[in-house]
Amino acid sequence: MIATIQPGKARGAVSAPPSKSVAHRALLCGALSGQSRVLGVSPSEDVTATVSCLRALGAKVQQDMDAVSLGGLEVFSARSTATLCCRESGSTLRFLLPLCMLRGKPVTLTGSKRLLQRPLGIYREIAEKQGIFWEQTQDSVTVCGRLKAGSFVLPGDVSSQFITGLLYALPLLEEDSTLEITGSFESESYIDLTLAVLADFGIAISREGRLFSIPGKQRPIGREYTVEGDCSNAAFLEALNVLGGQVLLQGLSEHTVQGDRVYKQMFARLEQGEKEFDLSDCPDLAPVLFALAATKGGGVFTGTKRLRLKESDRAAAMAQELHKFGIPVVVEENRVVVQPGVLQTPAQALSGHNDHRIVMALSLLCTLTGGSIEGAEAVNKSFPDFFQKLRHLQIGVTEL
Repeated sequence: MIATIQPGKARGAVSAPPSKSVAHRALLCGALSGQSRVLGVSPSEDVTATVSCLRALGAKVQQDMDAVSLGGLEVFSARSTATLCCRESGSTLRFLLPLCMLRGKPVTLTGSKRLLQRPLGIYREIAEKQGIFWEQTQDSVTVCGRLKAGSFVLPGDVSSQFITGLLYALPLLEEDSTLEITGSFESESYIDLTLAVLADFGIAISREGRLFSIPGKQRPIGREYTVEGDCSNAAFLEALNVLGGQVLLQGLSEHTVQGDRVYKQMFARLEQGEKEFDLSDCPDLAPVLFALAATKGGGVFTGTKRLRLKESDRAAAMAQELHKFGIPVVVEENRVVVQPGVLQTPAQALSGHNDHRIVMALSLLCTLTGGSIEGAEAVNKSFPDFFQKLRHLQIGVTEL
């Protein structure tokens, strides 16, 4: 799909989309409970992948619009093999793999080629140490075995999704476990979010610094749970104010522990002329911050090394596309420099790089210059009605 965006100033009130990060976590808890109901579930491709995989694992799932009733997933009593299609969702793949390693029956998790290129070595090492079968190809990974309780040590500079996956599986075991994080602890706020959702479903995990103590013999309690608004995607809507719009954003919790809530502070710092930002704990904000920096005289962003492991190589992708706007970008190992420049109307079509956050970041700049984005359907991954919301805010958008 090609989305063509006309220059214009955004005006109006709009609601933040439901949090994809919270939805994944709540759905897993709900599936493992006796019976729960999760409200405010977005029909995004990533969340849909998690719902489908939970059903394939044996959870009883009924979906009615944005409400999902589910429960009854018995991870220790699998009677047959299972195949899970994770599409392009890293959260689905990494959250579910440890649960699949409890079943004692073969489970094959499939997904896009890009998804299976993203690192899984942490889990492979655990499987090898515990004698769990592990076979990985370019488009699938198959596991078979029984994960055992124990003392786990994980580096903190890899995706927090590995930590979250274990925090879901280990409480289900008969014996207690510990999980220790070593080195630089990046994206720590996502672990805070995991612990908060688990606690809401009655799972007790204590933490002292980087050491998590995880009692066994636990199972999430059934409850009704409402997914809060998403800070990561709300940032793209509120960024329109930085570009001269007048947007009233609704639906975000004042008490959220989502790490990307810091976008408000970062936007304010950009507008005050600050140039240096550390993205180690909020890498998903990189595309929107790169785009805004291009309109504010540039910026220097550190903690960017993991951007190459996302849906696209986000640093390289944004550098390529910002060049079409006349903005030079230097990409280094763990730093990105958006250099000063004058924003120009792109002379050629922009590419979304099959990445929802790249498409949304480029859309912001197109509200200033106009332009067309190829592969704009990538927004379906997390924010299916993104362009509809832009039109609601009086931005001209056509989709072909």
